[in-house]
Amino acid sequence: MQENSRRHRVIPIAVAPQAPARASASGAHHDHDHEHIDTCCGPATQAQQVSPPPPPPVDASRVRYRIDAMDCPTEERLIRQRVEGLAGVVRLDFNLLARELTVYHRLDDASAVADALLDVGMVPVLLTDGEAAAPLAPALSSRTKGLLVASGLAAVLAESVAWLTGQEQHMAVLALAALSIATAGGPTLKKGWIALRHLTLNIYFLMTLAVAGALAIGNWAEAAMVIFLFAVAEAIEALSLERARHAISALSEHAPDTASVWRSHDWVEVPVGQVQVGARIRIRTGERVPLDGKITVGHAALNQAPITGESMPVDKQPGDPLFAGSIVTDGVAEAEVTAVAGDSTLARIAKAIQEAQTQRAPTQRFVDQFARYYTPAVVAFAVVVALSGPLLTQGTWHDWLYQALVMLVIACPCALVVSTPVTVVSGLAAAARMGILVKGGAHLEGGRHIRTVALDKTGTLTTGRPEVTDVHPLQGWTSAQALHMAASLDSHSAHPVAQAIVAAAKAQGGDGALSPVTNFSVLAGRGVQGDVNGERWQLGNHRLVEERGLCSPDLEALLASLESQGKTAMVLTNAHHPVGIIAVADTVRPESSTAVAALSAMGIHTVMLTGDNPTTAAVVGQATGIADVRANLLPEDKLSAVAQLTAQYGPVAMVGDGVNDAPALARAHIGMAMGAAGTATALEAADVAIMDDDPRKIAQFIRLSQRAARILKENIGIALGIKAVFLALALAGHATLWMAVFADMGASLIVVFNGLRLVRARV
Repeated sequence: MQENSRRHRVIPIAVAPQAPARASASGAHHDHDHEHIDTCCGPATQAQQVSPPPPPPVDASRVRYRIDAMDCPTEERLIRQRVEGLAGVVRLDFNLLARELTVYHRLDDASAVADALLDVGMVPVLLTDGEAAAPLAPALSSRTKGLLVASGLAAVLAESVAWLTGQEQHMAVLALAALSIATAGGPTLKKGWIALRHLTLNIYFLMTLAVAGALAIGNWAEAAMVIFLFAVAEAIEALSLERARHAISALSEHAPDTASVWRSHDWVEVPVGQVQVGARIRIRTGERVPLDGKITVGHAALNQAPITGESMPVDKQPGDPLFAGSIVTDGVAEAEVTAVAGDSTLARIAKAIQEAQTQRAPTQRFVDQFARYYTPAVVAFAVVVALSGPLLTQGTWHDWLYQALVMLVIACPCALVVSTPVTVVSGLAAAARMGILVKGGAHLEGGRHIRTVALDKTGTLTTGRPEVTDVHPLQGWTSAQALHMAASLDSHSAHPVAQAIVAAAKAQGGDGALSPVTNFSVLAGRGVQGDVNGERWQLGNHRLVEERGLCSPDLEALLASLESQGKTAMVLTNAHHPVGIIAVADTVRPESSTAVAALSAMGIHTVMLTGDNPTTAAVVGQATGIADVRANLLPEDKLSAVAQLTAQYGPVAMVGDGVNDAPALARAHIGMAMGAAGTATALEAADVAIMDDDPRKIAQFIRLSQRAARILKENIGIALGIKAVFLALALAGHATLWMAVFADMGASLIVVFNGLRLVRARV
C-alpha cells in the first residue's frame, strides 16, 4: 500500500519523505484491496536534479533595470566585467530578450551600480517591483533606417569614385567615406572606445581597431564599407533576435486585457489586473479565458493549446479548471477566479521561460569560454602577421598591415557567440508551444543524452482515476440493477473507488436514479452496509464475503480472475447471497502504449517503477509494452533503481507525478513532472514539466533536444568554418576588409536563422 499516500498528496519542492497512508472513515471499506489501485487526485510535481541559480542571500537587496542598449551577449559580458567586481554586488541576472538586468546587492545606495552601467555606455532605467517595463521599441526605427540608407549610398559612391579615379586619397572619396562613417558608425565606434577603455576585446573593439587601421593606411573607402556592412549586420541580427523575442512574448499575449465580471446585478467589463480571486466571471463562445478559474455554472469546450499543447478542444463542466489564454470553441460558462492575472498558469509559463534564459546550456558555456580565449589569440596572431610578414616575405608593410586588419575583422566572434542563445531560446519557445515547459538550456540540451526513461505508473501511464471496468450480475440480476444498488450504498462514501462506482451508475441512469439508504455504516477494512427499502445490503471486498460465509467455488474463480488482471473486485450481497460483482481499475492512458513504442523506436530503454503490487504492475506493463516492470517499490527503492539504471544504461529521465517519486526525480539526470498545468509548484520545481497528461510528449522533448543540439553544432561549425576559410585567404593576400565583413555578417545571419528554425519545429 506504499502508494496510497497519493490520496493525500503533498507537492514537494525538495526530496520529501513518503507520506503516511491514511483512509477517511467514509471511505475505509475499500482499503483492504486498495493496493490494486493507486488513486490520484490531481497533478503533482517533482524535485529538481539540475537546479537554477541559487537564490540570493536573504540579506541581499534587489534592483531591476531596463537597458535598451543591452540585447546581445557582447553587452552582457561587458556589464559583467564592469559591475560584478563592485564591492557589495552579489549576483547579476540577465534577461536579454526583455533587455532587463536584475542586480542583487548589499549596498546602502545602488547608485554605484547605475554609475557603473553608465560608464560602459548602458543607460539604466530603474523598474520598481511589480512594474512592467514599457514595450520595447522596434529593432529598427525610421531614423536608423534612414541613416543606414545614407551611409550605404555614401560608402558605395566612395568605392566607385576610388575605382574610377584610381585614387584612394581623392577628396571626394574622403568626404563620402567620412559621411558614411559618421551616419552609421557612431554606435559601433562609441562601443569600441568603451571596450578599449575597459580593456575588453569584444567585437566592437575589433571593428573599431580595423576601421581606425584602414583610415591610418589610407583605405578610407574600405573603412566606410566596413562600418556600413557591420551596421547592416547589426540591424539584421537585431531583427532576427526580435523575432525570437516575439516567440516568447506571444505566450503571455494569449490572455485578453479585460474580463466579464458580475458586479451589482450585471456583467461588467473589467481590466484583468483589477479582478480578484473569488470573483465571478463569464466566458462565451469565441472568447479567450481571461484568468485562471474553476467552472461553477455551465459547460464549454475549450482549446487549451496555448497552455497544454493539446490539439483537440477539451470539454469542461462544473468543477473543472480553466486556464487563462484558452479559447472557448463552444458553450457558455461562469467561473470563479482562482488566481490573479500575474499568477495565472499562462503568466507562470512565460515567466519560467524568461528565467530559463539565465541557465546556460553546456554548449553555450563552451562557446563563451572558447570566445574568451579565441579573440585574444587571433588579435595576437594578427599582430604577429603584421610584424613578421614583411620580414619573411617580399610584401610591403602596408600590405601586411592591411591583411592583419582583415584578420581582426574575421576574428570577430559575433556569429559564434550569438548562435547559441538564439537557438536555445527558440527551442524553449518551441517546447512551450507543444505544452512542454523546459526550465533552462541545460535541460533542453541534456535531453538528448537520455538512454533510459523510468516511468511511474499511477498518473503517468494510467489516468490515476479508478473507473468501473466490469459488472457481473448474479442470481438473475441485471448489470444495471447491480450497479444501481452498489452506487446507492457508495453514494455515502468519499473514497475514490466508491466515487467511481457512483459515477458509472450516474452515467447510466442520472443523478435521481439512486435509491435512498438508511442505517448506513462503514465496515472497517471490509466495506459498507445499509438498508434499502427495509432490506440490509452490503458492498465489500473478498474478506467480507468470506467472513459472511457466502463464498462459492464459482465466485472464488471469478474474483481470482478479476484480481489477476489488476482490478479491485467489490461484491454486492443481500442477507442471503451475492447478487453482483463490480470491478474497478485505474485505466491505462490511451496514449501510453504509443509513447512507450516511440521511446523504444529511438533506442531508449523504458522501465516502470511503481509502489503497486506486482500483479497490477504486470498488467499495466503488458498493456503499455514495458517489459522491465519493478513493483512494490518504496521511495528509497525507486531512488536505488534510478541509480542502478544510470550505472547500467547511462543518463536516466524519471517521469512521475507524486510524493513517492520525489527522490527518484531528484536523482535522475532529468526529472519530468506530468500534468503540471494545474499546479503552481510543479511549474516552479520541475526540470521539464509536461503541461497536460500526455506521455507521448516525453519522446517529443527528447527529439527536440536532439534537434537543438544538432543545430548548435551546425552553427559552431558554420561560424568557425567560414572564419577558417577567410583567415586562409587573408594569409594568402586575397581577402579584403569588406569581404571579411561580408563573411562575418553572412555567418551571423546563417547561424541566427538556422537557430530560429527551432521556433516552428515539428518533432
